Amino acid sequence: MVSLAPLPVPVAMPRAVVSGTIADLALIFRPEVNLCVVHRRLPRALDGFVTQLLAGLESLEAELRLGAHEPVPPDRLLPASAQAMASVEAWLAEVDYLFGIFRDLFGAKAIGLRLRLLDKAMCPRFHVDNVPVRLVCTYGGLGTEWLPEAAVNRERLGHRSGGLPDHASGLMLDPDAVRRLPAGAIALLKGEKWPGNQGRGAVHRSPAPTPERPRRLLLTLDLR
Repeated sequence: MVSLAPLPVPVAMPRAVVSGTIADLALIFRPEVNLCVVHRRLPRALDGFVTQLLAGLESLEAELRLGAHEPVPPDRLLPASAQAMASVEAWLAEVDYLFGIFRDLFGAKAIGLRLRLLDKAMCPRFHVDNVPVRLVCTYGGLGTEWLPEAAVNRERLGHRSGGLPDHASGLMLDPDAVRRLPAGAIALLKGEKWPGNQGRGAVHRSPAPTPERPRRLLLTLDLR
């Protein structure tokens, strides 16, 4: 089990790690790293299931709290119509895979899982999460947007924006620096409750849908 014991407050500016190697997710334990992103190509069967799901369901929102070694129950994750879709086994294997990564990496005793089908920006303004760490993965649509530390004015986060949108609040020091997670990428976002990370959480927001990509499937995992 990996401990989340308090660490000395890091001096280095928070930074992101972008990789194509799953093992590099462990770099989230470095004090200066607040975001780990692993790019990957999804299997064709999994892409096919996601395409069916986005076309066949009007809505989907599942929220589960599971023991670390408890199997993810299909009937609590998907409606019956989705469980009958072709290649559903590929989707269930994907969820088990991410669940296992998150459990083993953090030695979690319990994990919160949320699965949502979205057609609008859930959190449209840049923000940080009030959690230790969160796994995020988007399927079939636009991925989460994030800002490198050099492009963020943290004094304008949250209520300190004065109610102004991101482009007008002064939060974005460089609007051209906005990055987006590609579909299928696994991301670990360190939050404000990670020991020693207060004031250094990964700054991110939900993407605005486009006519070409109006919907997306979002899976998140949290420590519970």
